[in-house]
Amino acid sequence: MAIERTFSILKPDATRRNLTGAINAKFESQGLRIVAQKRIHMTTAQAEAFYGAHSARGFFRDLVTFMTSGPVVVQVLEGEGAILKNREIMGATNPANADAGTIRKEFAESIEANSVHGSDSPEAAAAEIAYFFAGTELVG
Repeated sequence: MAIERTFSILKPDATRRNLTGAINAKFESQGLRIVAQKRIHMTTAQAEAFYGAHSARGFFRDLVTFMTSGPVVVQVLEGEGAILKNREIMGATNPANADAGTIRKEFAESIEANSVHGSDSPEAAAAEIAYFFAGTELVG
């Protein structure tokens, strides 16, 4: 597998409970490096644009409200097969279906407040990284 980069968000439920270090330790212990990171409080406009693909879905407004309810940590992870590896470390979206040892099984409060977001494809990773980071902010 090739070295690749993926995008990750530690959601408001995780930052509220001071889980940033514990979650990042899971990424790092499984071979992913954090090459860019910042703590932000997403605006409504940022969240609406970022999740725009879901704008017609019933959960969109609740998602935007949740993602703007507190600070998040946006970051870029790098490593062998980083996109798939990140998704494996995160676990299933529904924490009830997530495997033991995954972030969502250990830390999620609900399907919505599931502590983390991760890109699902190389195209999504590139777009999501570019949405929050300038190329000069990625330090490998």
